[in-house]
Amino acid sequence: MTNQRSEHPADPEAARHAQHRDEDLAALLERLLAQVPDRTQKDLAAESGISYPTLNAWMNRTRGTSRIDPEKLRAMVDAFRRWGVRTTPREFFEAVGRPVPGPSGDEREARLLKLYRQLPESRQRALLKDAEAMLQVSRIV
Repeated sequence: MTNQRSEHPADPEAARHAQHRDEDLAALLERLLAQVPDRTQKDLAAESGISYPTLNAWMNRTRGTSRIDPEKLRAMVDAFRRWGVRTTPREFFEAVGRPVPGPSGDEREARLLKLYRQLPESRQRALLKDAEAMLQVSRIV
């Protein structure tokens, strides 16, 4: 009896990710750019704040990718998402052979704000007092 779960993952996103797990950055960018035929490498470079020669060197595999600034990887993810392409930071970090970092500062702030808004007002006030106390302690240490 085979493990049905491994053959047919319930999560389509996980299945899509597994299909492209061994891609390097050049292959990933080529695949994602193919999904937006009206966009070019130059568009991606401009949209991501990356110089075109640098992006082109990554695409041609003439420049290493292991030390790319994580914010540049996230910027490319954001550009593709604005163009309607489904991708994740995980795909980009794995494509350059690096562990996927935790959420960005903006993502953590958004999560904190969402949680804060779900609390009753009395708990919101208590949370603010706790945060202010933590800040005071961190300034002393």
